[in-house]
Amino acid sequence: MAKILLKGATLVNEGKEFAADVLIEGKRILKIAPVIAAEGAVTEINCEGLHLLPGCIDDQVHFREPGLTHKATIQSESRAAVAGGITSFMEMPNTVPNTLTQELLEAKYQRASEVSPANYSFFMGASNDNYDEVMRTDIQNVCGVKIFMGSSTGNMLVDNTNTLEHLFANVPMLIATHCEDEATIRRNLEIFKEKYGEEIPMSAHPLIRSEEACYLSSSKAVELAKKNNTRLHILHISTGIETDLFRNDIPLEQKRITAEACVHHLWFSDEDYNEKGAWIKWNPAVKTANDRDQIWKALLDNRIDVVATDHAPHTIEEKQQKYLHAPSGGPLVQHALLAMLDASANGRIPLVRVAEKMAHAVATCFQIKDRGYLREGYFADLVLVDLKKKTTVTKDSLLYQCGWSPFEGTTFSASVEKTFVNGEIVYENGKLTGIQSGERLTFVR
Repeated sequence: MAKILLKGATLVNEGKEFAADVLIEGKRILKIAPVIAAEGAVTEINCEGLHLLPGCIDDQVHFREPGLTHKATIQSESRAAVAGGITSFMEMPNTVPNTLTQELLEAKYQRASEVSPANYSFFMGASNDNYDEVMRTDIQNVCGVKIFMGSSTGNMLVDNTNTLEHLFANVPMLIATHCEDEATIRRNLEIFKEKYGEEIPMSAHPLIRSEEACYLSSSKAVELAKKNNTRLHILHISTGIETDLFRNDIPLEQKRITAEACVHHLWFSDEDYNEKGAWIKWNPAVKTANDRDQIWKALLDNRIDVVATDHAPHTIEEKQQKYLHAPSGGPLVQHALLAMLDASANGRIPLVRVAEKMAHAVATCFQIKDRGYLREGYFADLVLVDLKKKTTVTKDSLLYQCGWSPFEGTTFSASVEKTFVNGEIVYENGKLTGIQSGERLTFVR
């Protein structure tokens, strides 16, 4: 069994930064100690001056396969993910066809097993009429059930009150929700159509998919979860007012209701629409600088538990359309960790909290088996970063199939030097190694 010895890195793990050596044997971390002597056939890697973090776990991506592979594929986007230090992902069901049967769900797992360098899990999708299929989901082998309580890309809106009640009352695993009130959005959209016709400005997006729309839906989800003791995880919080729906007075592992912030809601604000336009058009919308500040505050005080990407690529041609036709979503997995490391360098969040929110807390939140921490016996999903080596995002450097990024032209303060998945180096020196060592995530529930 192959051994790799990482010498002299600064480990960032469980609230501490400390110098140590790490010995990997096969797929797992065999030993962590101040000094480990190389014995036998060991590949030794000098990590002095570098920081070693647990690989990031992204709980919300859209990799577009099957059916939308002109935008992205599991292979292309998982490669971009590991280049960005994301070693595990959980993918959403609004593909074509929608992932609404166990057979379609397992087909995704089979495809990922063939092409993904990153570890993977896929959400089972809920609709107004597939309750029996949802209830067949294996809670130990699937990350969760996804409910769209507001329509987004794809046609998976669950708006039947009885269906929602039934799902919240009976699904025995984590339910992840997209929360935007559809009636409010439609009403707002009609107002802007009357005023602008086909020429609605991109800056209207957060007014159409408004604070009110988000809060009405999020508060409804929380109400249903409290009523039924549901394990609820609300995705991509985009407003300050929503942060008050969540608590921080108990440990994460005791929470029944948790929340996610996405990198774009932590980075951009409505002041950026004039420059970025559709490139930062997401659902829910990027909102005000005050909303962004409130999301940061809730992230740091643990009302918001994890950071993810909602990586959702579209082609350049699709994004260049006018407001009513340009789809929402953008690619982020290659640069999400770099954005958070940049925020850390600028004093916005301690480095140990980056590891917490992008790895530890995700593993705890979803009850992932043996991942998300630098611990002996855990899988060796690791990322080595250089906090002093800058990375400039250029079109040529992008691994996304769609060929664009909202971060193009941005220079981040750090770089990803090496990424390990299950003990294999899948990315180093700015290049993919071609090794596809990703495995299906399992859960302790």
